[in-house]
Amino acid sequence: MEDGRVVSDELTQDGSVNLKGKPILKSKTGCWKACSFFVVYEVFERMAYYGISSNLILYLIKKLHQGTVTSSTNVTNWVGTIWITPILGAYVADAYLGRYWTFVTASVIYLLGMSMLTLSVSLPSLKPPECHEIDVTKCKKASTLQLAVFYGALYTLAVGTGGTKPNISTIGADQFDEFDTKEKKHKLSFFNWWMFSIFIGTLFANSILVYIQDNVGWTLGYALPTLGLAIAIIIFLVGTPFYRHKVPTGSPFTKMAKVIVAAIKKWNVPIPNDPKELYELDLEEYAKKGNVRIDSTPTLRFLNKACVKSNSSTSSWVLCPITHVEETKQMLRMIPIWVATFIPSTMIAQINTLFVKQGTTLDRGIGSFQIPPASLGTFVTLSMLISVVLYDRVFVKIMQKLTKNPRGITLLQRMGIGIIIHIVIMVVATFTEKYRLSVAKKHGVVENGGLVPLSIFILLPQFILMGTADAFLEVAKIEFFYDQAPESMKSLGTSYSMTSLGIGNFISTFLLSTVSHITEKHGHQGWILNNLNASHLDYYYAFLAILNILNFIFFFIVTKFYVYRAEISDSIKVLAEELKEKTSVVSHQVIPRD
Repeated sequence: MEDGRVVSDELTQDGSVNLKGKPILKSKTGCWKACSFFVVYEVFERMAYYGISSNLILYLIKKLHQGTVTSSTNVTNWVGTIWITPILGAYVADAYLGRYWTFVTASVIYLLGMSMLTLSVSLPSLKPPECHEIDVTKCKKASTLQLAVFYGALYTLAVGTGGTKPNISTIGADQFDEFDTKEKKHKLSFFNWWMFSIFIGTLFANSILVYIQDNVGWTLGYALPTLGLAIAIIIFLVGTPFYRHKVPTGSPFTKMAKVIVAAIKKWNVPIPNDPKELYELDLEEYAKKGNVRIDSTPTLRFLNKACVKSNSSTSSWVLCPITHVEETKQMLRMIPIWVATFIPSTMIAQINTLFVKQGTTLDRGIGSFQIPPASLGTFVTLSMLISVVLYDRVFVKIMQKLTKNPRGITLLQRMGIGIIIHIVIMVVATFTEKYRLSVAKKHGVVENGGLVPLSIFILLPQFILMGTADAFLEVAKIEFFYDQAPESMKSLGTSYSMTSLGIGNFISTFLLSTVSHITEKHGHQGWILNNLNASHLDYYYAFLAILNILNFIFFFIVTKFYVYRAEISDSIKVLAEELKEKTSVVSHQVIPRD
């Protein structure tokens, strides 16, 4: 303080404010003191979400009496919606309410959906009668009212997550000032530890909650996640005084649409060679809103027509500032990378559908204890946790010395490794399923759908590899789309990573339904039946492996043409220089002799 005034160096430099819109002190807000609340929130919230999604396919089969394809597609349709709705939440946050209030409002809807869902699995009148037929499709189906209540609750929950998912991680990343070198350094590890917190919650859900649902009851199994979500929301609200906020800057979709429309309207207008002749707002206009001005770039040059001054029209649908054009370019540049994440997201959809269904056909006993099939998801979580820690603490440090990159390797390289691991996963899953089918045939349990005398642990390799793939691809994906999005479109950027999971689930629904339908034509038995012992899931997994190989080729091509966003501050360069200096000092040290 000087003469009762706050020195500007003590304030955040990235335009963040408090909840009332006033400048905010660095020392009392943000960084890990604020992020600790988000991390704890995410543990409880992920426990709630995975407490429902991990075992949902078995509830649909055992309690609502749905077949393999129907139950699998219903799960992937719902999960797809869960991950698509964040684009709506990002729009509301960036254009109207801001991230904090969008999150709080959506949390109430989320909790309402969870409460309705708990009631639907608890009241006998909202479920069909118990049935113990091996082929559940012969049992009495759920009524229209029962399905309406159950799916109404599920999709209310999906609307709630649409507002929470794109904003909670973005608010967390906002707690680090881009213009502060020390804070920027912490931010590089934020998304690793963010994913770590997610999988702690997932670990509890896939082990404890799944066991309770299978062996104690669905009422308690759903009530605990609902309670966990309520606790998570309270924890988030308690930390409010420590949070930094970004002011909403208007609809990113409208801004992008204006740029594209303006460029098309002036398609025959020549672009001047000197960027200074293009239209741009004064620096003060951006500073008022806590935004930064971006210089013109030669990539996607056609869009530069949007900021060419022509005639006398100053309509925002005819003339756009350079910064808006560059922001639009950056969101468009990420689309090919975004598309390349769809197929890996389709592979992730198999964890809670076909992988779990496979587990029901195998010996799950350890002595008198029966392992719930969905609990194998625990190994995805454990593998992910171990891989993230090793990556952050070992792999990055080794690669920093070799590449002089503060991240160790680039985000796209990290994603590429994850995509390669997904190829390996489906190859392993193909041979594992081929072996399971051969044992089923050998012991005569193909036609009756009986238990295959193999331990459920033969499925472990594909679950463990899935966790390793997540440590590379999913963490990098979240960080990439946040990091590369313009400052005024961070929520929309984060929603790219969410929606890729949603589209991946919808692709899974399409592939499963289409392959099932096509392979049953002309009297053929089909690849995917209610009785997996009589199916050919190995063929389907081989098909997915081929899709992954083709997707990697596509990813490799588009990354060759990708241009990284220029840093808005020089902090990442400072970190790189520090790393080079440390390496130089170590290499010039003389080791003393004894």
